[in-house]
Amino acid sequence: MVSQLVGAFVRAILVALLVATPSIVLPGVSSEARDISMVFALVGAALTMFEYGSSHPGLVEFRFAPPFNRIRFASLFLTVLLLAMMFRGEVGGSEMTQIVREIGGLVGNAMDFPLSPVRILTALLTNDGTAANTELVRSAAGISYVISLVSLAVFMILMRLLSWPLGRGSFNVWVNLPTFDPASGPDVEARLTRDARVNLIFGFTLPFLLPLVAQVASAYFDFSGVQSSQTLIWMVAAWAFLPASLFMRGIAMGKIARLIRRKRAQLHGPGTSDFAAA
Repeated sequence: MVSQLVGAFVRAILVALLVATPSIVLPGVSSEARDISMVFALVGAALTMFEYGSSHPGLVEFRFAPPFNRIRFASLFLTVLLLAMMFRGEVGGSEMTQIVREIGGLVGNAMDFPLSPVRILTALLTNDGTAANTELVRSAAGISYVISLVSLAVFMILMRLLSWPLGRGSFNVWVNLPTFDPASGPDVEARLTRDARVNLIFGFTLPFLLPLVAQVASAYFDFSGVQSSQTLIWMVAAWAFLPASLFMRGIAMGKIARLIRRKRAQLHGPGTSDFAAA
């Protein structure tokens, strides 16, 4: 119990640091914006503390099946940190921020080709007048997208090397998929396979759809606040992180469905599975 609370506390601190990173790294942040960031950081830390400090499952999926959530968090944290350093480099900064800015420029230019997600996002944020520096937006989009692709590749490699999710023993559907009820609806394997395909489809299409949805919404809502560096950082980070997260979730649920199918074939019982809720 003590180790669980310590782990929950460490995770809460990391989540708070993630939320507060842009306001800490960026220069010239107003006191009001900094206070709002601190409030969101405290809320995120509290939710994380309650979630991981509890012995019962809540909302976080694959809580007891590392490194799924660790890879996702590391990907988002690295994205937000690098974007904040890039924006800091625009107004002067250390040599490190300038290096990150130059690397982002190389990556952004390499991924800026016709019909690419980077080209679509850059066109949206620049043509609407919500971003003054096209090169900066392109660099931010490029480096964010690369981080999301690398995190997805790392998860797939570790999933094979660690025999995920059975590397640490049996897999409990109830604690790792708290919003998924194995006892309701049709066959568990069929539902997991369907959910996996839906997540993969959304993961592939979201980088293209999100900018288009934002463009349509811009006709009804005022997006002048996107000129804020903090807002732009979170928009670009979410644009790259959400599709990769859905891809990882789809791959994970597909793997669980295949494990159930394999176990049923071994037991010669279509209704028997070690992966049902315990």
